[in-house]
Amino acid sequence: MRIGELAKATGASVRALRYYEEQGLIDSDRSASGQRLYGPAAVEKVLWIRQLLAAGLPSRVILKLKKCDTDGKASPEELTVLEAERDRIDKLATDLITTRDRLDHVIANSTPDAAKARAH
Repeated sequence: MRIGELAKATGASVRALRYYEEQGLIDSDRSASGQRLYGPAAVEKVLWIRQLLAAGLPSRVILKLKKCDTDGKASPEELTVLEAERDRIDKLATDLITTRDRLDHVIANSTPDAAKARAH
């Protein structure tokens, strides 16, 4: 598939896909006219990269984990990185839930029904 098709299939911009390729995160072949061509596995790979980036992993860390993405196994060094990132994401998720709960509390106390209940 060409870069525009990959962009449409993944929700990534063409610019982002070019960046991923420049960083070594994805690979492409070239057509005779120089267009980038991606294999069928590229869709899942790009979706995974986008999830990792959204979780806060920098591209240099994702690049270190590229091998375990392809074979589903991690070396001891990769495992250390994966565990550290998982722990960081767990803390972030906990912090986000705490923030959401606090927002819910403020929202609940700010509704007209809550104001009436406090007045009585």
